[in-house]
Amino acid sequence: MDKNIKIGFVSLGCPKNQIDTEIMLHELMTVGYEITGEDIEADIIIINTCAFIESAKKEAIDNILDVAWLKKNSNLKGIIVTGCLPERYRDEVMAELPEVDAVLGVGSIHDVVEAVENVASKQKFTSFKPVSELVLGGNRALTTPEFSVYLKIAEGCDNRCSYCAIPSIRGGYRQRRFDDIVSEAQTLSDLGAKEIILVAQDTTNFDRLPELILTITLKTNIEWLRLLYCYPDKITDKLIFEIKNNPKVVKYIDMPIQHISDKILKSMNRHGGSDVIKSAIKRLREADICIRTTAIVGFPGETEEDFAELCEFIKETRFDRFGAFTYSQEEGTLAAGFENQIDEQTKQDRYDTLMEIQLQIAIELNEAKIGTVQKVLCEGFDVVSEMFYGRSYADAPDIDGKIYFGGKVPQPIQGTFYNVKITEVLDYDLIGEVIT
Repeated sequence: MDKNIKIGFVSLGCPKNQIDTEIMLHELMTVGYEITGEDIEADIIIINTCAFIESAKKEAIDNILDVAWLKKNSNLKGIIVTGCLPERYRDEVMAELPEVDAVLGVGSIHDVVEAVENVASKQKFTSFKPVSELVLGGNRALTTPEFSVYLKIAEGCDNRCSYCAIPSIRGGYRQRRFDDIVSEAQTLSDLGAKEIILVAQDTTNFDRLPELILTITLKTNIEWLRLLYCYPDKITDKLIFEIKNNPKVVKYIDMPIQHISDKILKSMNRHGGSDVIKSAIKRLREADICIRTTAIVGFPGETEEDFAELCEFIKETRFDRFGAFTYSQEEGTLAAGFENQIDEQTKQDRYDTLMEIQLQIAIELNEAKIGTVQKVLCEGFDVVSEMFYGRSYADAPDIDGKIYFGGKVPQPIQGTFYNVKITEVLDYDLIGEVIT
C-alpha cells in the first residue's frame, strides 16, 4: 500500500450523501492516506454522486468529465465513482465513461480503502454490496465547519412516492440504533458543534423522534437542534410539543408538501391529502414554528387548474421558506409511465411563476423583521460585501437565506452567536448591525 498517494474528493448531492463522503474520508485517513483539497495535487479522485433527478445525474457526469481532463493533462492516475449514480446505473458508468477506474455502490462505501488500493495498482475495481446490509453510522472526518454538523438517523425510504427513485437506489427504510445516534451527537458536541441538524430520507419515520430530540439536547452542549425532511402525515402533536417547548430545538421544520391538489397528491402516492397538509401547517403555526417546504410543478396530469390551486395556496399560506422543482421523469419510477407528461417549457414557466410569487412573499416577511434583533450564528466573512454573515434559527445551511452584518465587534468568530439588529432587506437575505 503506497501511503504517499494523495486522495481528492468531490461530494455531490444532499447532506445525507455528504455524511457518506465523510465516512469514506475517515476510513482513508485512518489507514494513512493523505487527503488534498486541490484536485491538481491528487493522484486519485473520488467522486461521490447523486442521481436523484436528471439535473443531479448531469452534474455528476459533468464532474466526472472535468476530473477526467486531469487524468489526460495532469498527474491524476485514477478516478473512483461512488454513491447513487453507480448504484442506479451499475453497468453503464464504467462502460460509457472509460476514464473511471472503480465504482462503489451505496452499500459499499466501507470498501473505499480496497478500491483505492486496486486503482493505485492499476486494477479496475467494482463493488455493489446489498444496501440493506450497509452498517449505518461510523466515524467521520467532518467537511462542514465543526460548529454546524449533520447527523443522519436513518437510511432508505418506504414512502414510495410515484416520482421518486430513492427507494430503488437507497433501499427500504432502516433506522439507526437510538443509543448510537445519541453517542454520535455527544461526540459532535465535544468536537465543538453548536448546531446539529437531523437528517434522513424521512426524518419523521424515526419511531422515537421526540424522545431522541429530548435525549440529544439533554446529553450534549449544543445550542441548536434542527429538523430536516419531515413529512406532513407524521407531524405528531408530541413532536410539535417537543419543538415548541425544548429551548435547544430551533422553532423550524423542513416539511415538503410537493403539491396541494388532491388529485396530484394521490397520483404522486403521497401519504395524506390536502387536509393532512393543512392540519400540519395549522398546528405548526399555532406553535409559532417556522416552516420550510417544497413543491413539484409539471407533474404528469397537472392541469392549469391544479397549478392555479397550488399558486393560490402558496399566496394564502405565505410559507416562511419555500422552494420549487420542475418534475423530472425518472426511469424506473411509476410516474415515468404516466400519460399526460408536461412539456419542459410549461414546467419552467410554472416554476418561474411560483418562485415570483414566493419572492414577493419572502421580501414582505423579511421587511417585517426590520428593527428586530436576531440571534445569528456567524459562519464567515464575505469579501464582496465586506461583511460577516451567518444564519438565524429560521435558516438552514445552504438552502435558506443569510444575515449579513457589520458593527463594532472587532473580529466576529466563526461558530459564535451574535445579536444582530436588522436594518435592510436584500430579497431572501437580511442586513444588520451587531448590538452589544
